[in-house]
Amino acid sequence: MTVRLTLISPATSEALRDVRFDDESPLDPAGTARTEAAAAAVPRTARSYASPSLRCRQTARALGLRPEPAPALAGCDMGRWRGLTLDAVAAAEGEAVAAWLSDPSAVPHGGESLRDVRTRVGTWLDALPAQPGLLTAVVEPDVIRAALIHALEAPDGSFWRLDVRPLSTLHLTGRANRWNLRLGNPLP
Repeated sequence: MTVRLTLISPATSEALRDVRFDDESPLDPAGTARTEAAAAAVPRTARSYASPSLRCRQTARALGLRPEPAPALAGCDMGRWRGLTLDAVAAAEGEAVAAWLSDPSAVPHGGESLRDVRTRVGTWLDALPAQPGLLTAVVEPDVIRAALIHALEAPDGSFWRLDVRPLSTLHLTGRANRWNLRLGNPLP
């Protein structure tokens, strides 16, 4: 039996618009409206999950999902950078930001490395039980990047080469710890 999983990135929040490391800010009004408008397009699934962040939980609820909490799908722990804009951190700690952007094992913020996020997310993916039907998870963009890198067995350095837009989806199918990426949806 195959696991069929759709990962959905959260809608916009003030932190996302400000390019700020998440600080538990809620969805902004435009993000909420866009999510509610998209709800009909999200298939009802046997199970759904959400990253613990407020914006992921709010996105899931606005999509009509009743997600199970999934601590393993938390976004990267950004340590002392949490709540700060990337510009502010780069101005104060330019070398640290450069290290973080170039070395997947770097943790200059005192939180979690991107490599650790990939490992954590990959372990969660590989432990999903095969069951009939679809699974859905509303997760942070860095979790989607980590899942894709794990699924494709891509180098950790590929992390920053993947753009994840608000309310975008990634479809994975897998069994026996082998994952495939399903690109695009058929046109009507």
